[in-house]
Amino acid sequence: MANSGLQMLGFALSLLGSIGLIIGTILPQWKMSAYVGDNIITAVAMYEGLWMSCAFQSTGQIQCKVYDSILQLNAALQATRALMIVSIIVSIAGLGVACMGMKCTNCGGDDKTRKSRIAMTGGIIILIGALCAVVACSWYAHDIIQAFYNPFTPVNTKYEFGSAIFIAWAGAFLVVVGGAMLAASCPRSKPSPKYPISRPPSSKEYV
Repeated sequence: MANSGLQMLGFALSLLGSIGLIIGTILPQWKMSAYVGDNIITAVAMYEGLWMSCAFQSTGQIQCKVYDSILQLNAALQATRALMIVSIIVSIAGLGVACMGMKCTNCGGDDKTRKSRIAMTGGIIILIGALCAVVACSWYAHDIIQAFYNPFTPVNTKYEFGSAIFIAWAGAFLVVVGGAMLAASCPRSKPSPKYPISRPPSSKEYV
């Protein structure tokens, strides 16, 4: 049986990672304008996220615009959106399942083996959600790198990694670690005794 402290630590890390995934998905700083070339304009910083694009001016003003049409977005952005939403939903569902199987809760009955299997199932579900987040962040990062080193990309439209993608990566890492700890709750079968069972001595005495 897995230690209850390990289960609580895995649940806490998965919960923090899920919060990081939600924050990273909402923030618009998935990629920021890269200041390369001769004509550098530092008065305005451009950021683009999964849902909107923002312009940060040196005066402190922020102007954001939500993407009007989904069909106008590229395939990488649409796939990242879908995978991040699926990752958050699956991770939260896995947390609910794992909570039922933890030793410190009363859900799932009193059978310790059954509770361990429920916690293990929740950990596997959490790992699936984390895998979706890792694929989404890596796909989006690959799209940024490919556009940055593309010689046909205009200099003023090149972007580099923003802070939100690092938050999403960190959240995915925490979810992976937490889900692995919960998945380690796999119950071990008790070995059957191999020695012969002793019988009570008979009341009859043989000469």
